[in-house]
Amino acid sequence: MLYHNFSTFFPEAGTDEAGRGCLAGPVTAAAVILPEDFKSEIIHDSKKLSEKTRFELRPIIEKEALSFAVTHLEPNIIDEINILNASIKAMQQSLAKLNPTPLYIIVDGNKFYSSEKIPFSCIVKGDSKYLSIAAASILAKTYRDEYMDKIHDEFPMYNWKKNKGYPTKEHREAILKYGSTKYHRMSFKLLPEQLKLDFEF
Repeated sequence: MLYHNFSTFFPEAGTDEAGRGCLAGPVTAAAVILPEDFKSEIIHDSKKLSEKTRFELRPIIEKEALSFAVTHLEPNIIDEINILNASIKAMQQSLAKLNPTPLYIIVDGNKFYSSEKIPFSCIVKGDSKYLSIAAASILAKTYRDEYMDKIHDEFPMYNWKKNKGYPTKEHREAILKYGSTKYHRMSFKLLPEQLKLDFEF
């Protein structure tokens, strides 16, 4: 079972992101405030859960949470400010949507800065240690997966429904064959051979 609170402050919000290592699609962040007495034996780091379990847990988290929010930041913003800054910005925007405003923030990872001057702690592998971060990881992952499923219909040749934009062999072969799209992150190394992409959809 994961820990509940990191700090002595309440409300405390957990935040996490999904999609940092992808070649296409947004980086998606979520922030969650759970009740002080919330307990769960099932909620865990989203990467350790099956897709089916993640989607089963999402409505439970959304119903039980005191507040939650999700933010997508598009590839053009990622290309403009880089993926680390985009990830932080997406988390900041999700946290800013929470009501009540958290008095403390716990963040998965080791890089963050609070735009609202709220005290925070970065926790490496926090999604496998604290419930609110794990809950945020589940929301970020499921909302991003839905987004990728939706744009898959627009460009089915990349099979984003399966690879979700990650740099799989299939995805890179499709980029080599068809070029890049408006959903690709042009600041990323789309092809390992660094082949120039001469056209864009």
